[in-house]
Parts: sequence; C-alpha cells; structure tokens
Amino acid sequence: MKFNQENSQIYVPDGLAPEQALWRTTRLAVGAHQDDLEIMAAAGILECFHNPKEWFSGVVVTDGSGSPRTGLYADFSNEQMMLVRVEEQKKAAVLGEYAAQVLLGYPSSIVKDGNQPGVVEDLFQIFQKARPDIVYTHNLADKHETHVAVTLRTISAIRKLPVESRPSRLLGCEVWRDLDWMLDDDKVVLDVSNHENLQKALVGVFDSQISGGKRYDLATMARRMVNATFLQSHETDSSQGLSYAMDLTPLVSNPDLDIAEYVEGYLNRLTNRIKTNIQTLK
Repeated sequence: MKFNQENSQIYVPDGLAPEQALWRTTRLAVGAHQDDLEIMAAAGILECFHNPKEWFSGVVVTDGSGSPRTGLYADFSNEQMMLVRVEEQKKAAVLGEYAAQVLLGYPSSIVKDGNQPGVVEDLFQIFQKARPDIVYTHNLADKHETHVAVTLRTISAIRKLPVESRPSRLLGCEVWRDLDWMLDDDKVVLDVSNHENLQKALVGVFDSQISGGKRYDLATMARRMVNATFLQSHETDSSQGLSYAMDLTPLVSNPDLDIAEYVEGYLNRLTNRIKTNIQTLK
C-alpha cells in the first residue's frame, strides 16, 4: 500500500508484515488524533485483547501537530510534538496488542477539506486490505470539527467498497461529546467493565496530553462509570463501565441516505420524547 502523505506509516507490534497484519483485523477504529482510539474504541480493544479469534487495528488520521503543550512539552515545536505523539500511539498499540497501527499523518486542515481526496483514498485502501467486521469512529454529533470530518471521510471510503466487502457495523463513538443525550433505544451500549487497569494504561500512555494539561485519563474512566450508573434509574448497576455509540451502519448499507438528515433523526426523537413527557405530566 502506498499512502498520500510522506510521513505515513504502519506499525505492527508483533513484527508481522503490514499487509498480513491488516488482513487478520476483525475490528478497526478510525480516529482523528493520537489517543482518540483508546478513548472511543475501548470496547473493540478489550474484545480483542488476548483473544486469538479477534484482532484490533487502529488508524490515526492526523499528524498531532496542533496539540496543546505545557510543562515538559512547552517548548516543543510542532515537528517534535508529532514525533512524540507517534511514539505514544505506538506504545498504546503494544499495550493493547493491536494487530496494526496505521498513522496517516495528515494536517487537520486537509482532513476538514471535503475537496481533498487523499484521506478517503487512503482509508479505502485500508478497508480493502483489512475488511473488518466492525468499525469504530467518531459520532457525527461530536463537537470537534476534525472528528466529524474523519467520520465523513470514513463513511465515504466504506461507501466505495463493494457491498460484500463493507463492515457489518459502523459505530460512531464518544470523545468530544458524549451520547448520554440519545434515547436509550437509540444508544448502542458497549460494556467496558473488564481490564480497568489496561484501560487506564492505554489512555495514560499519552503523557504529552496529560502533562500538557488535559486529564483525559481521569475523565475517560469517569465518563464510563457515569454512563454505567445513570443508564437506568430503577435498576441496580449491571456494569462498572459503559460507553455509548451512535449506529452509523445504515449510512453505509444504504448510501442514498442523507447523512445530516440521519443524525437529525436522533435529535428529533429526543425532542419529541421530551415534549411528550412534559405534556403527559403537566
């Protein structure tokens, strides 16, 4: 495979040839930034950990050059931060026993430009080789523009695949906007109770972000616990950690669906439920 960015690379923790490593993939996550995968796709990582029948691979689309930085990293140039974040992502791949970690190395400005074909071309190549059954990416209501752009490019790449080669499931996960607001019937609920120590380690390895002033390690675990506690008001907790996803599968199984209207449907169902509750109870 030849990607469009000169700084792109495929890292394989166990040393297998890159194409073979991707071929064994059953679950694949496509995230915008280094550490997004570990925040949003923990369910996929845990499902594959020490599981000889399942393999997780990750794709990080951007180069990490725009990261906030203080303390030890305060004087790092963009080029230095890019190198640090790539190494952190590789450490996470080792800890999580990923099949492969792809680093596409795009500036965010290119990712957000829908007229630039490079990201879709690269993702299309990856999907052709990996042919994962389940794909995790950002949810389309995320408030980070680069996250939403990555999801749009992911949908475009999957839509280019023959029907028989498309993943059976595409899930839009939580990072910069949680999905607690969705109706319970609309949520894809992912249990992330197991291996809490591994979950903490996977997020904690991104020292440049945590030391740089963003406590993603604490916030990520707290969100999962909050989701588990507040999912049901009249039942005891059945899980110690949950993450939520938006089911984006219809957008790739039926490419004629309008993406914005599809997401608007989730919002409309919430609005209607709120209005109905108020009218019923007043």
